[in-house]
Amino acid sequence: MKQSQIAECQTVNREYMVGAEMECRDGENRQTDRQTDRQTDRQTDRQTDRQTDRQTDRQTDRQTDRQTDRQTDRQTDRQTDRQTDRQTDKTDRQTDRHTDRQTDRQTDRQTDRQTDRQTDKQTDRQTDRQTDR
Repeated sequence: MKQSQIAECQTVNREYMVGAEMECRDGENRQTDRQTDRQTDRQTDRQTDRQTDRQTDRQTDRQTDRQTDRQTDRQTDRQTDRQTDRQTDKTDRQTDRHTDRQTDRQTDRQTDRQTDRQTDKQTDRQTDRQTDR
């Protein structure tokens, strides 16, 4: 083999090796790209999941808070209404008793006065009759 042929073979071998090395690097790059893509996808999925979870938690918390507030408000309103009703009933009974007593006293006084007047008139008539005789 001549020197020129040997040199040409070496050049071809070098070109082949460079080509093979580039193909190998391309393969490695593709593998690295796939790994990076998978890692990025997983990271994005986790971030999205966490964000969704936080958002869902906040919505659930707000909804629960509103529901609890409404229930508490209703319960407080009912309790206040019952207490107010009891107090009103008690006050009404007291007022009724007081009014009844006042009315009874007034009626008693009027009756007493009328009775006294009638008695006085009758007594006066009788006295007048006896005096006239």
